[in-house]
Amino acid sequence: MSSKEDVVMTWLTFMIVCPLVGLAGFVDAIAGGGGLISLPAYLMTGIPAHMAIGTNKLSSGMGTLVATAEFARSGYIRIKLAIVAVVMAMLGANIGSNLALHLSDHFFRLLLLAILPLTALYLLLHRTALTAPSAVALPPLKAGLAVGAIALLLGAYDGFYGPGAGTFLLLALTGIARLPLNTAAGTTKVINLTTNLTSLVVFLCNGKVYLLLGLSAGCFSILGNHLGTRYFKRFGGRGARPLILLVLTIFFAKTVWDFCH
Repeated sequence: MSSKEDVVMTWLTFMIVCPLVGLAGFVDAIAGGGGLISLPAYLMTGIPAHMAIGTNKLSSGMGTLVATAEFARSGYIRIKLAIVAVVMAMLGANIGSNLALHLSDHFFRLLLLAILPLTALYLLLHRTALTAPSAVALPPLKAGLAVGAIALLLGAYDGFYGPGAGTFLLLALTGIARLPLNTAAGTTKVINLTTNLTSLVVFLCNGKVYLLLGLSAGCFSILGNHLGTRYFKRFGGRGARPLILLVLTIFFAKTVWDFCH
C-alpha cells in the first residue's frame, strides 16, 4: 500500500469513527449503550479488536467524564453510593481488562454477534425498559450492597468488552437496586467513568491504544455526551430505544457480512 493510500485510509477511519462516536456519546448519556455504537464503529474500519477496545476506552472515557460532571451538578449522584460504586467498579474493571488481553480478536467478534441480537431482543420485549418506571426504594444498606454487586459484575464486563454496559447498568440499577431513574443515570456514569479509566490504564500499559484517533474521537464523544445530558434532563430516556435498535440492526448486519466475506 502506498503512502497516499495510507493517508486516504487514515482519513476514512477518522471520518467513519468520529461521527459515530459522537452519536454513541449522545445515546450513552440518555440511556447507556453507547458502546454498542462506538466499538463496532472502530471494528468496521478494520482496526484489530484489542486496539479497538483500548482506543474506545479513551474516547468514551473523555465523553463520560463530561456527562458525569454534568449529572453531578444536577444532583443525580449520591456520594455514598458513588464511593461504593467506584471501589467495586475499579476492582471489576481491572479483572475484566486483564482477562481481555489474553483472548483472541476472533472471540470478541463472535461475542459481538451474540450481544447485539440479544440486546435488541430484550429492548423489543421490554418496551418500557429505558424509561424505567420508579419502584419501591430499598433500605439504604440493601441499596448499597446491590449497587456494589452490580458495579463489580458489570464493571468486570465493561473492562472485559464493554458494549451495552451503560444500558445494562441503568436497567440493573433501576430494576434490582431500585434507584430512581435520575440517580441510576448518575450512578451509571460514575461506574462507566471508573471502568473506562481503569481499563484505559491497562490497555495503555500494553500498547493497545491509538492515541491520535482516540483523542480525536473523544472530542466528538464530549460533544455527544453534552447534548445527550441536556436531552436527558428535559425528556428522560425517551427516544433512545428506537435509535439503539436501528444501530444494533445495522452493525449486526455489518458484522455478519464481515464473517461471510
